Amino acid sequence: MGARIGVVGLGRIGSYHARNLLAMDGVDSLVVTDVDARRTSDVATELDVESAADPDALFASGVDGVLVAASSSSHAELIEAAVRRGIPTFCEKPVADSIESSVRVLEAVELTSVPVQIGFQRRFDPSFVAAYDAVRSGELGWIHTLRSTTLDPAPPPISYIEHSGGIFRDCSIHDFDIVRWVSGREVTTVFATGSNQGDRAIAETGDVDTAATVLTFEGGTIAVVSNTRYNGRGHDCRLEVLGSRDSVAAGLDDRLPLRSLDPGISFPAKAPYTFFMDRFTSAYRAELEAFLDVIAGRRESPCTPADAVESAWISEAATHSLRQGRPVTITEVKDLFLHDKNEAHT
Repeated sequence: MGARIGVVGLGRIGSYHARNLLAMDGVDSLVVTDVDARRTSDVATELDVESAADPDALFASGVDGVLVAASSSSHAELIEAAVRRGIPTFCEKPVADSIESSVRVLEAVELTSVPVQIGFQRRFDPSFVAAYDAVRSGELGWIHTLRSTTLDPAPPPISYIEHSGGIFRDCSIHDFDIVRWVSGREVTTVFATGSNQGDRAIAETGDVDTAATVLTFEGGTIAVVSNTRYNGRGHDCRLEVLGSRDSVAAGLDDRLPLRSLDPGISFPAKAPYTFFMDRFTSAYRAELEAFLDVIAGRRESPCTPADAVESAWISEAATHSLRQGRPVTITEVKDLFLHDKNEAHT
């Protein structure tokens, strides 16, 4: 017998997940809801599934698991509400829209045995998994450098950027998670820079449209993370892992949005990726298949809130580094958080 899954949030990624879930053998039924009642009705009608008036009604409808794809500002509340009811939860990143709320959610989840999976889909892409395995096997030797790239062809709406927390929290965090996961090491120091050459409205929100971050890991491994909201040729998402014995790359395929100018070279030969969904089609399906296994008790969460919060600390450090123009340690931002937390309670 398959699972009954609830989907909260039916925007671009939520409705995409709903369609993927419906196509899976392990799903018997779906219940959907969104803050926009018309959107709820439209999606429920299109997919021929049940609808709920709000998250509380959805939680009470007998779901075996819930997928949260609502706005980031509602993630914390929805995760906590689902966990209180004992419902296994999948939530798109981030855990919450601030580090304070993220830590609160983590503490709440860790007091229970309810599994929560955070949606970092790159962990399920075959090439990124192969990079992870190559590091674990030792075939690369010791890892000296990782290079992670997320270059979007166009910025999201300004209304999104105004509430996203900035490029390090809404975009770079995917890179921060993947270099941490693949390397198996923790970041100690972060040095970030950025600039604006595109829409002035992005700068007016206090954000940058292009950023570079250097991460130093315990043991001396270095990662270079590159991000932009203006990569005109397409969506470029790659990872390079460089070791003392061998080097590998994920995302170096025939749809790479980068033209080679070397004579006689035809690579890449196919139309470039233009959107993250077409780049990670199989990964999005694989992470939901993993969630169905989590619900069934066949595996533990492959990306816990604790994992996601560690990447959030890196985003916090990058944000501080950009604003202050200096390297920032992870210990420093954690100490600052604890100081502010203690001040708030005195």
